[in-house]
Amino acid sequence: MRRSVPAALAALVVGLFVLFLGPAAARAASIYLEVNPSTVPVGDEVGLRASCDDNLKAASVTSSLFGTVAVSPQYGLLTATVRVPSGTKPGDYRIDLHCPDNKTASATLHVVAKVEPAKGPATGGGGMAPGRNAPMLIGSGLLVIGAGLALGLVTLRRRRLG
Repeated sequence: MRRSVPAALAALVVGLFVLFLGPAAARAASIYLEVNPSTVPVGDEVGLRASCDDNLKAASVTSSLFGTVAVSPQYGLLTATVRVPSGTKPGDYRIDLHCPDNKTASATLHVVAKVEPAKGPATGGGGMAPGRNAPMLIGSGLLVIGAGLALGLVTLRRRRLG
């Protein structure tokens, strides 16, 4: 079988495209900064995970939220944990990664207000909750158990006599 010249040229062009443009895109994707979780209430902790070209050297992460923090090598990535200060106003905050080779990446952290629930969930009247009713319920339960035992003894005794 003989292949056509246009098909061979098309294969050559696609091969050159993948050869020269593929690694550049992969190289650009190797520098990143992840914030986990990306939305957090005021006062909670945030995990930072980053990658530079060389993940064996520490890098720095800067934000108006918490200043400058070093991300250290761990498990092949650069990691750190920071706490959102309690006086922070809700909003979006930019976080920048600065690699040792002067390359950068950024991410956004969404800070929301911390809301405390006003009261517990409505789960019933609370009749079984300990308090004023507990002694009465325990006494009634013991009385019913005692009556059941007495009735059982009378029944067994009647069978033997009769």
